[in-house]
Amino acid sequence: MEWLSAENVVAVGTAVLGIAASAGMVWYERRVPRRKRIGYRVQMDNPIGDDVRSGRVNRRLGLFLEAPGMEDATLVLLRVENDGSQGIDRDDYTSPERHGLTAVFTDRTIRGVSVTQPTDTDHLMDHFTAERGFGYEGNTLRIPRVPLNKGDHFKLLVLLSGGDVGRGIRLIGGIREGEVHPNRSATPDDKPPLFSRASRLITIMLTVCVMTLAGIVVARDDSPPPVGCEQGGLTVIGSTAFAPVLREVAKEYEEDCEGADIAVDVHGSTAGIRELAAAGAVAQGKGAPAVVAFSDGPKPGDMPELRETRVALSVFALVVNDDVGVRDLSTADVRGLYQGRIRDWARLGGRSLPVHLVSRDANSGTRQVFQRRVLGRGEMANSSVDCVHKDYPSAPVTRCELDSTDQVLAKVAGLPGAVGYSELNLALRAKGVRVLSLDGGAPSVDAIEHGRSGYPYREIEYAYTYGSPPADSLASSFLTYLSRGNGQSIIRTHGHVPCWTPEGMKLCA
Repeated sequence: MEWLSAENVVAVGTAVLGIAASAGMVWYERRVPRRKRIGYRVQMDNPIGDDVRSGRVNRRLGLFLEAPGMEDATLVLLRVENDGSQGIDRDDYTSPERHGLTAVFTDRTIRGVSVTQPTDTDHLMDHFTAERGFGYEGNTLRIPRVPLNKGDHFKLLVLLSGGDVGRGIRLIGGIREGEVHPNRSATPDDKPPLFSRASRLITIMLTVCVMTLAGIVVARDDSPPPVGCEQGGLTVIGSTAFAPVLREVAKEYEEDCEGADIAVDVHGSTAGIRELAAAGAVAQGKGAPAVVAFSDGPKPGDMPELRETRVALSVFALVVNDDVGVRDLSTADVRGLYQGRIRDWARLGGRSLPVHLVSRDANSGTRQVFQRRVLGRGEMANSSVDCVHKDYPSAPVTRCELDSTDQVLAKVAGLPGAVGYSELNLALRAKGVRVLSLDGGAPSVDAIEHGRSGYPYREIEYAYTYGSPPADSLASSFLTYLSRGNGQSIIRTHGHVPCWTPEGMKLCA
């Protein structure tokens, strides 16, 4: 179902969250907590005496000045309210005394108390009598068992002396299946907020939800996938020199074409062609295998069942260790090195270092191109496992074989006197190696593409399938994407010439 996409699920979920947040806050305001609670708050605690100990000076007239004991007097307005969700009866107070609650004013002495309440709760005044426990002594005020409906409150204006403003004020007592707790409200000097805390919270949550929805709408890419996208699985094998291109194109294809899974598993051109041929032989009668093999150069002539697609022109280069001190070699020099006739770089104008030939194994297309285009013959036998020491003394030079282009570049960079070969773009990015010119011509993709160089160490990159893949197959779609679609820019970025450009068609012919 197309509507059940990740974007739609997130969008609907966000909207539901916004509605649930609003409903939840309303429910919380009305239904939570489901307990009996008495809250109290100090709404005023002001000095009316000299207040010298607090460092504040005031002026008094009338009774505030004339009445005895007013030098350190303070006025406290204490609000007591039912801020729970249920009404409170006289029997809900758990105190064993006649009174229900006790207010304690730390370090102060009570001089007088006045009780006030809203006009619609005049009946509460009947409970504030001495018979019901209302009274004070020292710093303790006894408050009767006053029944309070939900939201009801009363206030106590208390005149005190003997202590500073801000000293502790506590309301002590118990409520069956409930609690007595301090709460907070704006004092007479505070500016009330424009919105309540609950309103602010709801506003913030709704704003976040709306912004999230807007972000999804803006960020969602509703553009259709490229024409020719196919789903399924595909394995890409073969050339390690062309592997960076293949990995990036596979990733781009998977992002553009949902449902495609392309695995790049390269181990060399020759190995890839053989693996494809073997997979095709096993799958005979069951359809062509979902495998594409890439090769630096053409396949062997005894595999007519493999179908080729010319993808790009790749340029390769000889590389030497930075310490060798050589920048250019002739074809004759290269052949002398790889035939073991030149054993020290001093003979070619470099430093006096023994020659170490770091080559690829027989599965490598890069090696096949080197032998075909530069040496004109096969390389000499392998004579070393570690590329440093000869395995037998009679070998003219040290020669080893490695499994990938990256391994060759790393070994040449770390071994003085080493020489090897690589795809040009990988060689140019490698550290510790120097790319050599050949017969005075530097390897240059741009010069080759525009016909200004006859540099020989180059070859067409081929893609092979077992038979011609169906037009609606992932293999066919991937090859089209690579050679004629978005893959062309990736091929060029990695230093190759796409075969389906005007210049490339001439070079790949």
